[in-house]
Amino acid sequence: MHDKIEVNIRIPNKTRYLSLIGNIGENLARTLDRYGGDREELAYHINLVLTESIANAMIHGNVADPDKEVHISIGIDNDCLRIRVHDQGQGFDINSLPPPDENILNDHGRGIHIIRCLMDEVSYRRVDGGNVLEMVKRLSRPPLKKRDTSSE
Repeated sequence: MHDKIEVNIRIPNKTRYLSLIGNIGENLARTLDRYGGDREELAYHINLVLTESIANAMIHGNVADPDKEVHISIGIDNDCLRIRVHDQGQGFDINSLPPPDENILNDHGRGIHIIRCLMDEVSYRRVDGGNVLEMVKRLSRPPLKKRDTSSE
């Protein structure tokens, strides 16, 4: 039986908290015995998606308003690591972002692409007067299919 973990953090809308939250996610990822891959790589990826998503929530979602806050939820259940980053902004259409190759020289817009590459599922929706970016990483991988060698 696997342990269920949920960490909920509310932080002021100040970027100085980015590394703190990234480190929490990184350290949590290192403890996941049930992960079928490289835990150090997972830890790095979780730190990266947390800092990217929280920075986006602070700068774009909350428009750098110091009176707003960001709520982060990191949960592990049913062999999934689920991260939710809530902002208090107007939101945007995540599917309207240009592909990163069209945006390569722009200072903005690569974060969501990075998140999509590193996580198994990514969604963004309006909830309770704000928005939530939800990112899921499956911790168990399906078994590799055996190659059929009977015809060789």
